[in-house]
Amino acid sequence: MLGQDSSPATGGQENDDVGLPTFGSRDWVASADGLLARHPDVAVVGAPLDIQTTYRPGARFGPRALRSAAYEPGSYHLDLGIDVFEWLDVVDAGDASCPHGQAPRGHRNIEAKVTDVLRAGAFPVVIGGDHSVTHPAATAVAARYGWGKVGLIHFDAHADTADSIEGTLHSHGTPMRRLIESGAISGRNFVQVGLRGYWPPPEVFDWMREQDMTWHLMHDVWDRGLRPVLADAIAQAGDGCDWIYLSVDIDVLDPGFAPGTGTPEPGGMNPADLLRAVRTIVLETPVVALDVVEVSPPYDTADTTVNAAHRVVLETLAALAHKKRERAGGTVSRPGSRPDPSTLRHATAPQTWSRPDGSGNTYTDADLPGPHEDHHG
Repeated sequence: MLGQDSSPATGGQENDDVGLPTFGSRDWVASADGLLARHPDVAVVGAPLDIQTTYRPGARFGPRALRSAAYEPGSYHLDLGIDVFEWLDVVDAGDASCPHGQAPRGHRNIEAKVTDVLRAGAFPVVIGGDHSVTHPAATAVAARYGWGKVGLIHFDAHADTADSIEGTLHSHGTPMRRLIESGAISGRNFVQVGLRGYWPPPEVFDWMREQDMTWHLMHDVWDRGLRPVLADAIAQAGDGCDWIYLSVDIDVLDPGFAPGTGTPEPGGMNPADLLRAVRTIVLETPVVALDVVEVSPPYDTADTTVNAAHRVVLETLAALAHKKRERAGGTVSRPGSRPDPSTLRHATAPQTWSRPDGSGNTYTDADLPGPHEDHHG
């Protein structure tokens, strides 16, 4: 029975977002034509493919969980003093079709879906799915922004640079090799952070050194601290590139924080460091795409993995919103603080950001203060 001050159910805004689990309850704009008409700032794309995983499956349910199982904390970012969705138009573009047992077809559909987002002028946020989805997603981004002009910063416990795994060229352990071999991403601008454990073997690292890749082991993060490692990673990925693609495998976190992943490896990062690292990268560099992968909800505990991955996306959106606010001359509200532009290592203009000293895009040790050692050939 209706209360005395209630009205008959006639629709209206109160009911508009109920029932359809979209990322952050954003509008559902799943068609290419709809994206072109809307021209959003950001579009979230699901890549529910996990048939290329080598151990525990379940990452195909990651996009669904990030939309429906993550705790929604609100949209006001305390540190930056900004309401994300007041400054960014974010839509949910739905999932790429990833038919059962057809990885090549799923990868083609992921590339096509990300291409639709890019054609609409939007920033793609790809939620996976196993890490093989980075190959088609980053390929689409490189095709849009320039072959070999996009650097890639990769957070992961594993290098994912094997030639093949059990005869599979497009395993979740091979996408980074495929990207470099194709020329989409140059090896010298491919930087990895958080590697640890017992794989891959030395011959894979020999190949990585031949490609001039850089890796920062988890031991480096522990030994030197995250901030100098991150400064190196930013400089190395951007040396000679105009754009950055950011790829986050949630297993870069210690499984005590993120048990819901296919290949858990103890000894990893903590969420506080990862989230601030992601924010820093997006604030300081012209990041043009993000993927967050390897969330396997069937193995999650209390949705801790889902929530960590969800916050990786929110940190990215908050940093993008801050940059848009800066361009518009907006103000920071309580309790946030404006990042001091003088402390940001790189400008955001793509024609200058990778050349902070005007020296012509050559990264050297002299660019950074303090002692450090790069695991870089």
